[in-house]
Amino acid sequence: MSPSAAGGGPPLTPDDDTARRWLVQELSKPEYASARPNWFDELSQRVSDWFDSLHLGGTGGSGGWLAVAGGALVLAIVVFAVLRFGLPRLNRRSRAARLRGEVADTRTAEQLRAAADRAAAQGDFSLAVLERFRAIAASLAERTVVAVRPGTTAHEVALAAAAVFPGDAAGLRDAADTFDAARYLGRAQDRGSHERLRELDERLRRTAPAFAAVAR
Repeated sequence: MSPSAAGGGPPLTPDDDTARRWLVQELSKPEYASARPNWFDELSQRVSDWFDSLHLGGTGGSGGWLAVAGGALVLAIVVFAVLRFGLPRLNRRSRAARLRGEVADTRTAEQLRAAADRAAAQGDFSLAVLERFRAIAASLAERTVVAVRPGTTAHEVALAAAAVFPGDAAGLRDAADTFDAARYLGRAQDRGSHERLRELDERLRRTAPAFAAVAR
């Protein structure tokens, strides 16, 4: 039997099944999944392996020309791949950043308003501001006033809404600025910030959109 740690802990020298289970658990962690090679890494490795298999000489004759031609071909493939698909890992990070800042939400306007009120009651006014603006966007979408899709920004919502709520154009613009300041710049918000968005939300709910002004 393998020696055990003091106090009845796990064996210091695990048997084959235990070692295999520990390895599977370790490799299932997110950091290992993110480190797996992507298509670009695999393509580069395959091209490198192909060159290694050619055993091209580095001096004189056709071998040197083949190496140069092959290198030019690989460079052309790499440039095309980067121009066509971009850098995969950087693209994933930039897309994740965009998604975190979107105003689109699967919750209803009432659910978002309730979330904003809860955050404000807990003193988290930065979260309250974010939820309240999302509630405004969701309410406008539910009224078919503004189309809110994945990727829609706060200022796009404000600009579209200002066209049919001209009296609140300045308030909408300020609300979008507040959303961006809280979401992207990390600026702490206060009770007054949330109250201004809450009042804007209430005004927009009571006001009929001036679609006729847009049609002219």
